[in-house]
Amino acid sequence: MLLLALFLPLFFAGPASAVSWYFLRYYAPSGASFTAFTGQMVVPTLPRAATYYLWPGLQPTDGSGVYQNVLDGRSGTWWFGSGWCCSNPNLPWGSGFNTYAGETNTFSNMRNSDGKNWTTSITRGSNGSPVTNSFPLGTKSFNQAIFAIELYDATWTFGALTFKNVKIVATGSTDTAWCTKSPENYNTASKYAINGAKATVNGNTVTCSIDSVVLQGPK
Repeated sequence: MLLLALFLPLFFAGPASAVSWYFLRYYAPSGASFTAFTGQMVVPTLPRAATYYLWPGLQPTDGSGVYQNVLDGRSGTWWFGSGWCCSNPNLPWGSGFNTYAGETNTFSNMRNSDGKNWTTSITRGSNGSPVTNSFPLGTKSFNQAIFAIELYDATWTFGALTFKNVKIVATGSTDTAWCTKSPENYNTASKYAINGAKATVNGNTVTCSIDSVVLQGPK
């Protein structure tokens, strides 16, 4: 199976749309799953109204969808929101907000202690009020953490996409190699830079802290 086949598009853009994918992917070690994914995302310039989807996200072992915080450029103004795409279960999209080039928005996706739900919180810039939603995804075992650019009939002309102060938490193993080695670069399609990756271990939980993940441009 092609790796791309594990992805479901954020929205169905129609059969005539040509999709381009650029993404970096971290895999949890065998027997472990991701239980938190947090960080900041710097908003790039939006060249025009088009189907740009830029996102960090988590994908489960069953390939049933992706849990993501999406910067959406279809209206001509960036919109940032969170949700699960696209079925199994079929869930309503969460709340969000308009955002603009140069702003640094925060995202936080955490599995609740009850094991039933995940709570997502996103905040615009340094002064925005958090927008919080809950998703019943506790039964999903997330083993992939992804930094993605998903384009439909559009090209990567908006410059670098930067994530900062990233933390990815994996529970169920003490293996730290997944954090400090290079992630998968899908089809070697992206130029990228990762700075300050380090891992700490507490019991059977590994916290991967990364100063910055930068998708610099297409190769």
